[in-house]
Amino acid sequence: MPLKAFRGPKVWLWRWRRNPLRRRADVVEAWVVLAAWLLTVLVGVLAGLTAARSVEHGLARERAAWHPAVAHVVAKAPGSATSAGGGERVWAEVRWTVADGSAHTGQARVAPGSKAGTPVTVWTDPQGHLVTRPTTASEATFRATLIGGLVGASAAAVPFIGGLVLRGRLERRRMNHWDAEWARLGPQWGRMTG
Repeated sequence: MPLKAFRGPKVWLWRWRRNPLRRRADVVEAWVVLAAWLLTVLVGVLAGLTAARSVEHGLARERAAWHPAVAHVVAKAPGSATSAGGGERVWAEVRWTVADGSAHTGQARVAPGSKAGTPVTVWTDPQGHLVTRPTTASEATFRATLIGGLVGASAAAVPFIGGLVLRGRLERRRMNHWDAEWARLGPQWGRMTG
């Protein structure tokens, strides 16, 4: 005999319907599952959107504030110009002047064998310090989407796992109640059939 025939037809949302066999624990479990799913979706979406917006705004501020500057190599860079094939770069000391006229020095990647005085483009923040090239708008959107998705999924895991833990505790409690009832009523069944 198939198991489905033994159990009867599956009734959707049976914990929510009036039923003489419905226990209080069934109703509590139904509310716990509903709350856990709602919180999982809500927390995941809100955390993901907040993180994505924050990343995108931060990268937009960098694009607006960071500017290219022309720096000059201070001393001959290591390596030779012939080994520069393939876009290889080496670190060298460079010097640049910012808008207020102050000179700055720092390390930047240049072509191997670059001579002193060779111009190279560097990116600086408003204070004139070296920074990396800011992300483009499409790179920023991709990065914000990726980070927002990861943060959203991580944040959604908290209420989801909390719901699973709470549901497991309710299940153990229900099993303990059944064990207690069986210990009380089980011996009476033996007398009735014997």
